[in-house]
Amino acid sequence: MDGDWFVRLQPLHQTLGRVRFRYRCRAGMPLDAHSIEYEVRTLKGVLQARANPAARSLVVEFEPGVTDPDSLAAAILALSPSGLPLPAANHRHSEAARLGAVAMSGATLLATSSLQPTLQAPVAFGAAVPLLGEAVDDFLEKGITSHVLEALAVGISIGRSDFLAANTTSFLLALGEYLEESIERRSDELLKHLLRPPGGEVWVERNGVETLIDAAEVQVGDSVIAATGTVIPVDGTVLGGEALVNEATMTGESVPVVRRRGDRVLSATLIEEGRLRIYAERVGRQAAAARIAEFVEQSLSVKSETQLEAARLADRLVPMVLGLAGATWLLTGDGQRVAAVLQADYSCALKLATPVAFKAAMYRAGQSAILIKSAKALERLARADTFVFDKTGTLTTGVLKVTDSIAFSAAYTSEDLTNLAASVEEHYVHPVAEAVVAAAHRLEHPHHFDHQAVQFVVAHGVASVIDGKRVVVGSRHFIEDDEGISTAAHAEVIERLHGEGKTLLYIGFGGELIGVLGLTESVRDNAAQTVARLRALGVRRILMLTGDQPERARALAEELGLDEFRAGLLPEQKAEVLQQLAAEGARIAFVGDGVNDAPALTGALVGIAMHHGADIARLASDITLLEDDFSRVADARALALATRRLIDGNFKLTAGLNTSILGAAAFGLLTPVAASMLHNGSTIAILLRALAGAGLPREPGTRVKRCAAKRSDAGPATATGH
Repeated sequence: MDGDWFVRLQPLHQTLGRVRFRYRCRAGMPLDAHSIEYEVRTLKGVLQARANPAARSLVVEFEPGVTDPDSLAAAILALSPSGLPLPAANHRHSEAARLGAVAMSGATLLATSSLQPTLQAPVAFGAAVPLLGEAVDDFLEKGITSHVLEALAVGISIGRSDFLAANTTSFLLALGEYLEESIERRSDELLKHLLRPPGGEVWVERNGVETLIDAAEVQVGDSVIAATGTVIPVDGTVLGGEALVNEATMTGESVPVVRRRGDRVLSATLIEEGRLRIYAERVGRQAAAARIAEFVEQSLSVKSETQLEAARLADRLVPMVLGLAGATWLLTGDGQRVAAVLQADYSCALKLATPVAFKAAMYRAGQSAILIKSAKALERLARADTFVFDKTGTLTTGVLKVTDSIAFSAAYTSEDLTNLAASVEEHYVHPVAEAVVAAAHRLEHPHHFDHQAVQFVVAHGVASVIDGKRVVVGSRHFIEDDEGISTAAHAEVIERLHGEGKTLLYIGFGGELIGVLGLTESVRDNAAQTVARLRALGVRRILMLTGDQPERARALAEELGLDEFRAGLLPEQKAEVLQQLAAEGARIAFVGDGVNDAPALTGALVGIAMHHGADIARLASDITLLEDDFSRVADARALALATRRLIDGNFKLTAGLNTSILGAAAFGLLTPVAASMLHNGSTIAILLRALAGAGLPREPGTRVKRCAAKRSDAGPATATGH
């Protein structure tokens, strides 16, 4: 039977509710274990699935009353990759199965001493069936592993009628698997709350009629209508209209730019004023900001190198334990000593404590409004020695504020200038206008100038009449070209403000330039403090990359005390800078927020995305802030270092305690029961230490803020003035 994904599926081994297949994928189809597992879990009756691409092995746990191995084989062969997020229902099935295994093994452990002697052996064997099944699979695929050793220890305990030791081991392993999956599920749920689902409705013009349709129905070639307050849903070319577009998510430029006929526009950019008709060239999954599912799948399927090394070390120690048991038998001939040695090994604590410590740290991070998507991200953040920041929306808030009010006429003070501009700008919904009005409200003597109706000139400025004279507030192009007001007499002041990286707002009154307002982005209040804290946490070098003007970048770098900055960069150039730094030996953590930062976020050793960043930036990142608090960057670094210390401490405890137990057992100082109790007790203690996050930073009372982003529905109406 040939299917879309698999070309061969051969059953190798099966028990009640469990079957193992050997498979082969069709050329060009996904081969990664995570994709195969989550697609198989969508099948009816499947509780859990584990794929091993190296061995081409697929183990499926299922409900016997709902399906059977033959039906599963047929359904798997008919599978096609869907690319859809993992259904929540399958998480619930998996959790229920794990919890059921814990409950069964726990009940068996508690009932050990009260059962009739004739029932103890079959009950203990029944509780160990899942473990024994995994051991058989591992032995057939990989040879002797820790699972095989665990099963051997349980089997010997059952054979020696030491049912307490057997049931304790079965319970511990079931509990560890449940705890790991439960904490991982909590971390995954944070991701679901973070992500904004694609979709919504879009206005399109078809056959001369503007219609509101579902975003999924937009096709290449459609004329998409986007008006004030809406996020552009497609990549394309402007066919008509004019608008101010905030492209900070794409270019890092904090000041909106004018887009008109013939200009290119990108999805995820915001129309702050105006209206555009756009020829859709890339839609849906092809648009720059719509590749959500792929990023989710990639970020959740990666394990850390520490986890992998711990598992490899645990497997390498298995022959050593077996060798110690054999040597004990050869030297003493004492079967009790051999049984005691086989009751203890390094595998449980090494294999379980490390991932649980990572997941506990990830969950702790979520409680502190930091989403860490994988253990690998946490591990890499601890290793990073160079932090590279985007500017707009990261080190700055992206919100403008008035820093200079310079009057060129003796008839007006700087306060008069701000009040005059605010009087006509207060009717205008625009970042620059809002900054001017806010500045007027902060004045010691705020004053409103009476004026006639305000005229809005899209992408240029505003105009009105005060005391019979025309007042205009806007760009240099508006003042000089449209209004014929010369700025030459004040060129020195204007150039100085430009050199300081300021955005300028020109004010003309009665045909004369009476002053300018200088605006700049608001630097985050805790930016300097966070930079200093990162240095204290071992970061050796801190840089800033931006697509903004060099003057603005230089002023900010000096204010925050950064080591270096690069300005005027395109998105691909940011990634190139990171490649150069990495080639020099830097271990880079990149912090950004825009779509343009996605290449840098994925290219760095670890990427951190700000809370209000674009969807694609948050998805491309390894770590995402769940609230707009820049200090969380340093919090994440502190947590990563603490997690590394926790894992190192657990490793030393595991090695010390288990070596002591094995040595004591080999010298006959421990009975099998005592060895089992000490080994399992110490393993549980180490696991609980990992789960409790011993030594991890705590923030009492901190709650995760799960803010759902709101989408504005834009109708086809044109922008109008007040």
